[in-house]
Amino acid sequence: MRVDISPAGLGPKDFYKFLTSVVIPRPIAWVSTVSTNGVPNLAPHSFFTVASTDPPIVQFTSTARKDSLDNAEATGEFVVNFAPEELFAEINGTGTNFPAEVSEFDAVGLTQEPSLTVRPPRVAESPVALECRVHSIIPVGNSWLVLGRVQHAVINEEMLDGGHPAADRLKPLARLGRNEWSRLGQIVRIDRIAYRDWPKAEG
Repeated sequence: MRVDISPAGLGPKDFYKFLTSVVIPRPIAWVSTVSTNGVPNLAPHSFFTVASTDPPIVQFTSTARKDSLDNAEATGEFVVNFAPEELFAEINGTGTNFPAEVSEFDAVGLTQEPSLTVRPPRVAESPVALECRVHSIIPVGNSWLVLGRVQHAVINEEMLDGGHPAADRLKPLARLGRNEWSRLGQIVRIDRIAYRDWPKAEG
């Protein structure tokens, strides 16, 4: 039996909980920015994806007016740091609603690493970082889509397998519903089938 759910009938708050429980797993953009006063900020955003490959553009969504959004809008720069499972507690900690004058790097005990092309620092403990300049910020409903053109990427050498980032070495964290998170789990490989190779029905 199916259960029908109307966004209008359920209401925005409860439908948000429903959406984030079925749009899973979601990768995490661990976004570092700097305020106009020079305060580094770091926060996880679980609405995150690639928006374009040429030019390379990534996108995270801010569901409220948060420091990441304000800083990226004011300075035009941000860094997406990879969120590995070994930094689970720190990633969760940077989701705390610290005042704008408090740096999450200091509060959680993470190391700032200078970026090569932008002002916001990278997380030294994170194995990958994407340095971005804001491409555009698009208001959508009660949220803002922040698109950033990747200017530079850096990765720990041990995360590479033949020059390619290896998922089993990166060990990404992902968000699920409520306060649930997930690890990578079993990796399943399958080749995509070209149309010319698609099995033909016999008739």
